[in-house]
Amino acid sequence: MSANEFVDFYELLQLSSNADTETIERIFRHLAKKLHPDHSDQTNNDQFIKIVEAYEVLSDPETRAGYDARYQDYWNRKWKLASVASDMSEIGDDKVARERILSLLYVQRRRTMKSPGLGETEISRLLNTPLELAEFHLWYIKTKGWVERLETGHLAITALGVDQVEKSRSLRPEKLIEAHNHPHDAAEGWQASDEDLRAANE
Repeated sequence: MSANEFVDFYELLQLSSNADTETIERIFRHLAKKLHPDHSDQTNNDQFIKIVEAYEVLSDPETRAGYDARYQDYWNRKWKLASVASDMSEIGDDKVARERILSLLYVQRRRTMKSPGLGETEISRLLNTPLELAEFHLWYIKTKGWVERLETGHLAITALGVDQVEKSRSLRPEKLIEAHNHPHDAAEGWQASDEDLRAANE
C-alpha cells in the first residue's frame, strides 16, 4: 500500500471492521488457498499479495490499531463526500464559481490582448478559492473548450468561452471593463486585480 493510496483491507478480506482475530485468520486461509498461484487456475498474483498484506496488518493488534485510525479517517471523508454530493446548493455554488473564472479571464483578455492569460494560482487567489477546487473548475472549462493553455503556461479564455460568458449574461456589458489607467501596460502587461474582479462581478 503506497503512502498516497488507502486500501480497505476489511473489504478486501470481505470482513466486518469488528471481526475478531480468529475470524480474520479463518477468512484469510480460505482466500489464500483460493488465490494462491500454486492452487488456482486463474492466477491473480497481485490480488494474492494484497490479501497477504491485509492479513499481516489486521492480524497484529498494534498494526491493526494504527490501520483502524486511518480506516476511520478514510470513511469519515467518504461520508463527508456523500453529504456534499447530496447537498445540491454546493453544486450550484460550483456553477457560479466557474462563471466567475470565465468572467475574470474574459476581462483579462479584453483588457490586454498582449497578455491575455492568468495562472492557476493567480485565479485561485483572486477568487479566494482553494487551489484544489479551482483546479477542478479549470479542468471543466478546459474540457468544454472555454479556456486554452498559452505558451507561457497561463490560461486564457477562448472564443467559445467569450460566447459562454455573454450567453450567461453574468456580466453587464458596461461592467466588463472599467476605464483604469495603467501607465505600464505596454511595457509590462496589465493583470486583472481584485478591484477588476469585483467590478466584473457587480
